[in-house]
Amino acid sequence: MEKQGKALVTGAGGFIGHHLVTYLKKQGYWVRGVDLKLPEYGQSDADDFLVLDLRRWESCLQATEGVNDVYALAADMGGMGFISSHHAQILHNNALINIHTLDAARENGVRRYFYTSSACVYPEYRQTEANVIPLKEEDAYPAAPQDAYGWEKLIVERLCHHYHEDYGLATRIVRFHNIFGPLGTWEGGREKAPAAICRKVAFAKLTGDPEIEIWGDGEQTRSFCYVDDCVTGIYKLMCSDYTEPLNLGQDRLVTINELADIVANIAGVKIVKKHVPGPQGVRGRNSDNTRLRQVLGWEPEISLEEGLARTYAWIERQVAAKIQHTERELTLARMGETVALS
Repeated sequence: MEKQGKALVTGAGGFIGHHLVTYLKKQGYWVRGVDLKLPEYGQSDADDFLVLDLRRWESCLQATEGVNDVYALAADMGGMGFISSHHAQILHNNALINIHTLDAARENGVRRYFYTSSACVYPEYRQTEANVIPLKEEDAYPAAPQDAYGWEKLIVERLCHHYHEDYGLATRIVRFHNIFGPLGTWEGGREKAPAAICRKVAFAKLTGDPEIEIWGDGEQTRSFCYVDDCVTGIYKLMCSDYTEPLNLGQDRLVTINELADIVANIAGVKIVKKHVPGPQGVRGRNSDNTRLRQVLGWEPEISLEEGLARTYAWIERQVAAKIQHTERELTLARMGETVALS
């Protein structure tokens, strides 16, 4: 695959897309970023950044014009709290985004198209135990994803497959397994588990209140992959000739309780876990990386502890700034009350 071509990253205002733009620039590409919003936590390195609504066909035509490669990351998504309670919104918006972007890429003669799917495509019946058997790519069928987010991802995987067969568009499909790192959503309901745990531990450390809430009993399991490994894997797969869906994630299984303990150890603080009702997703999920190693001759290299240390440091700074801002507002409010009473 020739370097220094022109690449489009949709979802470039989001977490993985923001990191991917920077990675592609370092590889020598001219990069266009597209999203509904600019990146929240830093300036984009894109050569051209367009604020567009990719649910609209005309926006997708504009976005894909003049580029060689498309990395389709745009999605209406969030953590388990969000995707378990916005089924209609997610299915509607993401179907429009992906169908229009894929078709516009074909219309504009795009060379290669990279679709970012998710481990959420895997059937719930294979993920009922915490000590889950790692999921192989073929385990996606017979299909029974847990929610609308997973169903939409699986449908667009099929659409990419048929666009490759029927129209000759060189498609690549990746299934992410819980990507985390700095410069991502860390509060507000759309954050993923590692960011939420880092935020809660940081508040515990900075406020002196050791109690953090964990949804369910905390024994639900996942594997977590650091974002630098994620973007490396994306690029390696795009450069390959492999056209079938491929897992991309770590294959180390940890409980949410263990995740909290790792973060607390990084922060140097003792925590008290308070288990509360809340959406937990499937009981267990892990990636089988056998095919990833076979296809790419590579697998994620950054350990969970190292990735969490980088992520926690960034999130603690965000939390500290928020606490400082809140305290300043409270001080100003008290000053205003004092003036009013005098």
